[in-house]
Amino acid sequence: MAREVTQEAFAAAWADGALVVDVRKADEYAAGHVPGARLMPLRTVPARCGELPADRPVYVICASGNRSRTAADSMTSRGIDAYSVAGGTGAWARGGRPVAAGSHEHAA
Repeated sequence: MAREVTQEAFAAAWADGALVVDVRKADEYAAGHVPGARLMPLRTVPARCGELPADRPVYVICASGNRSRTAADSMTSRGIDAYSVAGGTGAWARGGRPVAAGSHEHAA
């Protein structure tokens, strides 16, 4: 089972350049996401796990924390050091942290 990280721990990791994977749908991502997050909709995670590094932590985020737990569990079972972000993008934004809009994916 994947581990969960608090918003505070995630914010510190993000500030240090952590790899962030957003597992929401493309329209949700475009409406607002953590800057630098890589879009990988939940339904694509099993097929795309090979794109993720096995040698560094991966922080998985969704809207509230439900889909990210599912995705992080899937990644963990494939040998990826995945963490689900508690509270998701909603809590990130409510905490006054930066949010990027648009469908342009940033290089991770």
